[in-house]
Amino acid sequence: MNKKERLVAAIKNGTVIDHIPAAKTYLVASILELENVNKPLTIGNNYASNKVGKKGIIKVTDKYFTDEEISRLSVVAPNIVLNIIKNYEVVEKKPVVTPDELKGIVKCNNPNCITNNEPMETIFNVIDKENKIVKCHYCDMEQDMDKVQLI
Repeated sequence: MNKKERLVAAIKNGTVIDHIPAAKTYLVASILELENVNKPLTIGNNYASNKVGKKGIIKVTDKYFTDEEISRLSVVAPNIVLNIIKNYEVVEKKPVVTPDELKGIVKCNNPNCITNNEPMETIFNVIDKENKIVKCHYCDMEQDMDKVQLI
């Protein structure tokens, strides 16, 4: 795409979150608590995408996300890309990949699990990334990542 044909304005420094499935754009914004950002922010949605059909894009000026924040995104939108922008140039493209272990990110669906009855951090092992299956470290209950509840 010609740079003169940008769908949304360029930013000097910050992060561009791209290739978000359109249905997940506002969930991604919520997970990253972008409503609390006091810098210029652009959220675009339903743009044509060869990769995901219709996509969302989020541009956040002067903001770079932590690995923990990125891990949270991997649960709801595992194939998005974070473009790190410095002086109007992409200096790094970080694909969001689901880690092998999710700590303190999702809630166990088993009401009898110790994590639902004691004050402790949840730990899930990602046992099947392709089919998005996670397994509780404590009670061994398997869950579909599309149906988990974020903490």
